[in-house]
Amino acid sequence: MKTVRCSLIYLLIALLSLPGWSAVQIYPQQENAIVQQKALPAYAEDAALIRHTFETQLYILPAFKMGHYGLRMYRQTLDPKYKSAVWADMARVADRLNEVSEDIYTPAQVKAYSDARAARYSQQEGARSELRYLATRNHPEYYFLGVDLLGSMARANEYGLKHQNDHKLREILRRYDFARYATDPEMIRAWAAQLANQVYWLRQLGEQDVVEPFISAFRATYPDSQDKQLSEQQYMNKIYGMTHILFAASSYYQYQLRESDFQWIYDHFRQHIDQILLHTKEDVIAEVGISFLLAGVEHDPVVAKARKAIQEAIDRKAGMVPSVKGETALVDGEHRNTLAIMLLDWRGVHPAPVYQRHPGMFTNLPYGLVPRNQK
Repeated sequence: MKTVRCSLIYLLIALLSLPGWSAVQIYPQQENAIVQQKALPAYAEDAALIRHTFETQLYILPAFKMGHYGLRMYRQTLDPKYKSAVWADMARVADRLNEVSEDIYTPAQVKAYSDARAARYSQQEGARSELRYLATRNHPEYYFLGVDLLGSMARANEYGLKHQNDHKLREILRRYDFARYATDPEMIRAWAAQLANQVYWLRQLGEQDVVEPFISAFRATYPDSQDKQLSEQQYMNKIYGMTHILFAASSYYQYQLRESDFQWIYDHFRQHIDQILLHTKEDVIAEVGISFLLAGVEHDPVVAKARKAIQEAIDRKAGMVPSVKGETALVDGEHRNTLAIMLLDWRGVHPAPVYQRHPGMFTNLPYGLVPRNQK
């Protein structure tokens, strides 16, 4: 009997001596959960970590990425330290509009430019690029109108500015019926988020208003009853399109939304948040969370779930949210991490910067841009 008891004691000692074992790990799942909870910093601290990573290297980014980050951070904080990044964005916009104003005007010139853009898409790999190439083959001018011209005109307009040849640029826009692109299911399956931006930009500029026709066509293209039949890429395209309807309606984090104006979107996000977390990338998850912040409902469970998912995705050594492949390149991660900062440390909506209201941000306009009210 004594021999058996001694054997049991030695067995217990041997088990407790194995790597990873200790007396406090008898209930490892519960204890690990407690340790993990204690290890995660506050949301704002993680936002500061990512902010530090990008702001210490901000001015090595291309103008588009630098401007994307700086404009959004300025709209969140109204901190003038982002003035140089905002100026870089204005310069990029001015350069694009100067090029169009000087070199692209006739239908033949628009076609030549668009054909060159289409050729570049035909060489790219991946389901999304192939969809975009195939959908746009019947509308090659879309590459020029939607992707290049309209976005630059709208950004200048947001700044309270316009191009000195604004009338010429508007003439180009008015030659084309944007409803052809915005209500085409094939185009929506390829460019949902971009079309959402563009229909609101057209409205913002006082040009053709196809917001409601686009939303109707979008909902018909992606009925909720068919979600389970969508590929993961198409499901992301749907959710991305929905977040961009909200973002574009807010003029990109400048104005608060009323949830009731977009109830169908908010209801979908609440009902399917677990599916969204499982089947979309961090960019999309962050945008879903920010959508609720734009409606002033910060304490909604969707926000908490999105924040937790983004926080747990952070690579703390790299100081950022990596790609789904684990990549931490600064340029490729800017969009994803800017959204992460906003989600984790939301500062509210601010209509800014606008030339007429924030003169300190516009001390030296890039060539080609003039105040919007100038004749």
